[in-house]
Amino acid sequence: MSLAEQLAPDLIRIPSPNPPGDTQAIATHVSQLLHGWGFHVVEYYPPIKPRARSIVATLGRGEPGLLYHAHLDTVPIGVQEANRWSSDPYTPTWRDGRLYGKGSVDDKGPLAAMLAVAQHLTTQPQPLAGMFVLVAAAEEETGGQWGTRWLADQGYIPPVDFVVVGEQTANRVATAHKGILRATVQVYGRSVHATNPDRGVNAINAMARVILALEDYHRRLQGRVHALVGSPTCNIGIIQGGAATNVVADACEVRLDRRLLPGEDVAAAQRELSEVVAAVPLPTGARVEVGDFSVSNAFETNADTPFTQRFLAVTREVLGDDPGPVGYLPGSDAKHLTAIARQGMIVFGPGSYEVAHAADEYVDLAELAQTEAILWRFAEQTLLR
Repeated sequence: MSLAEQLAPDLIRIPSPNPPGDTQAIATHVSQLLHGWGFHVVEYYPPIKPRARSIVATLGRGEPGLLYHAHLDTVPIGVQEANRWSSDPYTPTWRDGRLYGKGSVDDKGPLAAMLAVAQHLTTQPQPLAGMFVLVAAAEEETGGQWGTRWLADQGYIPPVDFVVVGEQTANRVATAHKGILRATVQVYGRSVHATNPDRGVNAINAMARVILALEDYHRRLQGRVHALVGSPTCNIGIIQGGAATNVVADACEVRLDRRLLPGEDVAAAQRELSEVVAAVPLPTGARVEVGDFSVSNAFETNADTPFTQRFLAVTREVLGDDPGPVGYLPGSDAKHLTAIARQGMIVFGPGSYEVAHAADEYVDLAELAQTEAILWRFAEQTLLR
């Protein structure tokens, strides 16, 4: 049994759903482990959200600096999802070479592998030839504003040469992921009694035209392709409108998610989205507004740096297969660490994002052992020379 497999169950047993984002208990557990192994450990929390605890732990000093990052929070368990679990989500369950449990792959499996490396480093006879940093962050599932971004902005994460962000890449080396542009579209009409709806302006009917235009826009986006992460997308995730069935709706709102390619101009994408909506022919008396824009940045790094090439070589050796580089389609906290990583950063870990955020989440134990082996060999080659 790998050390990561031994460490992961205790992480799963400590619920850390976000929202609400309370990571105090799991942060304390991780802090105690690292402190017991001889790390300098500090728990940080933003005053505006004090239950969102994060850990920054360091061992050694100087250069090179290597940082391993994973997040402490998980998505919450929805009502329907809870009914689909075949075992208790917070009771680690071993079955068919897999470890099941909430957060087992996102992100407590990667965290366990990184903790295993931390423990291995403290048992070596020679001192580190550099500095190892482990960040266990809150708030990733809600964008990282009060987790990794806050830590970086406050200067609590030291600059390093190379960063590994733990996420679900099937142990391939990801050097890019998409960004996110979110927006709200609101259509306004005029309400009247439903017995004679033609006297009013139905905002839901008008919004239907906007939705069809956005669907067509999504299809047109498929003509733009990034070599690693594919095409941008546009998805409507929420729709709300109307007051009662016997009233013509005077307002309707949709909230959408526009995925951005690395290097894509955010302002241009925002203008393009607004122009698509503005071009929709609406019924007389209806009007439309686009607003509430928010952005989560894309990430891309140069795969030709010496540290990235070393990580690729180690991964190829352990897997016996081509490790990439590949793209990671979801986002990650890598976007908040670009100023921290002086010579490169990757996203890497066991499993698939398609297993995360779902009932019967699991991490494949053989894959988790490979993750630990790769992270350990890379750290050994980088810091034990």
